[in-house]
Amino acid sequence: MNIGIITQARMASTRLYGKVLLQANGQPMLFYHVNRLKWSQTPIYIATTQDVTDDKIVLFANQHGIPCFRGPSEDVLARFYECALHYKLDAIVRVCSDCPLIDGHLIRMGIWQYIKMNDPFLYLSNSIFKELPIGFDYEIFSFKLLQEAYQNAKCPQEREHVTPYIKKNSSSHITIVNSQSPIVLTSLQKSFRLTMDTIEDFNLLKQLIEKHHSADQSYLEIIEVLTQNPLQAKINAHIVQKSI
Repeated sequence: MNIGIITQARMASTRLYGKVLLQANGQPMLFYHVNRLKWSQTPIYIATTQDVTDDKIVLFANQHGIPCFRGPSEDVLARFYECALHYKLDAIVRVCSDCPLIDGHLIRMGIWQYIKMNDPFLYLSNSIFKELPIGFDYEIFSFKLLQEAYQNAKCPQEREHVTPYIKKNSSSHITIVNSQSPIVLTSLQKSFRLTMDTIEDFNLLKQLIEKHHSADQSYLEIIEVLTQNPLQAKINAHIVQKSI
């Protein structure tokens, strides 16, 4: 089975422009994101847009030897589908580039579970139920499911966020499975925010990378750092995640 990770990246974020190329320790956040994805031992593809502003994303990809695909700006579902089609993927791991401290080891465990279940209509994710902080999320589904969504999804929300169509049709033929977290966290730990949507998010992630060397830590070690440093965890605790 040809499985690949597709991460969506673009410069034009409405809340924090150019966030994936903001730097910590002299490296862009996208650098940490990609390096930690490599822990999964799975091919990585960057899906960006055809906008001229995203030439910088393509340049980054070329400099770091990461295959890059350019597709529609707003129709992210089409971008993912065309990327998966281009690279002949049988199954896709979807992640977002605004998660620089994502843990590739978690993704690898999810891939093992996905392969073991051997179901072309399986949608597997660790974010159906909130067991981990935002920032460690992934979704795994077959090209067959992605193609079905691409051909049938109609509303803008389904086109912009890639997987809503798949999740909405779980009552018919699609199997929805939550990949269990290896450890049970407290409510406070689950509320930690490790995605990058605002300047407060960036400030926390920058501190984690520069002061605590979190770019090399597992997700459990990062959670422990925040548990032991509650003032840092509060930097972005007030930020409300955008709803889908």
